[in-house]
Amino acid sequence: MTTQRTPTALGTEKIGKLLMQYSVPAIIAMTASSLYNMVDSIFIGHGVGSMAISGLAITFPLMNLAAAFGSLVGAGAATLISVKLGQKDYDTAQRVLGNVVVLNIIIGIFFTLLTLLFLDPILYFFGASEQTIGYARDFMQIILAGNIVTHLYMGLNATLRAAGHPKKAMMATVSTVVINVLLAPLFIFVLGWGIRGAATATVLAQFFALLWQLKVFSNPNELLHFHKGIFRLRKKIVLNSLAIGMSPFMMNLASCLIVILINHGLKEHGGDLAIGAYGIVNRLV
Repeated sequence: MTTQRTPTALGTEKIGKLLMQYSVPAIIAMTASSLYNMVDSIFIGHGVGSMAISGLAITFPLMNLAAAFGSLVGAGAATLISVKLGQKDYDTAQRVLGNVVVLNIIIGIFFTLLTLLFLDPILYFFGASEQTIGYARDFMQIILAGNIVTHLYMGLNATLRAAGHPKKAMMATVSTVVINVLLAPLFIFVLGWGIRGAATATVLAQFFALLWQLKVFSNPNELLHFHKGIFRLRKKIVLNSLAIGMSPFMMNLASCLIVILINHGLKEHGGDLAIGAYGIVNRLV
């Protein structure tokens, strides 16, 4: 099948052509995500209010922390899959795919339960005030309820790229943006769900994208696909994946800490609106 030629193409195709095949979809996906971040802020600002924007800005470090754990598994496993495909060790690559799913579920559950248990103290530590804590809490409760979906979506999207499907990974990302843009105004303005509506739209968008990813990897004609025996965690795969993913994890963690420090400074010298303004700028860049 076509997908079975992918590793050969990655090993024999011209570098320039491969660079275009992988970089262009990645650029399109990143651009779409950036545009959505701006549009989402507009929806929340006009539909809920300025304090909701500040509450949303408070959640940025926590969202970044969730992304850090997602990249810990996704980036590491994707790199490992690429190596194994290059070595033509397809059996191990399959097992890495299965371990990606199980690891993301385990980490997603752990992160969700721990964060929900201490959600208010965490948000106050991140810079929330009595005026913004309600918005931040409402948003994060929905996001955390769907955190396993987010982790699986991120992990499988990285795996799609590693398996030689950059366009499919791009389509998954763009689909979340399109669905989000369609659902957010419906939930915020029509149904009146406020900031919870924005969070619900985000989770649902990732859920639909995840369903499509699962369909792709359930196809037995794919070189990497789900089948019995690949979901048992293997110590070597887990340790190698986490070791490789530690660098992007630390980068996201550092970004999270920087935003927390900035939020504290803005809260002391500018108040909630200053945090909201910084949050808007942060989404633009």
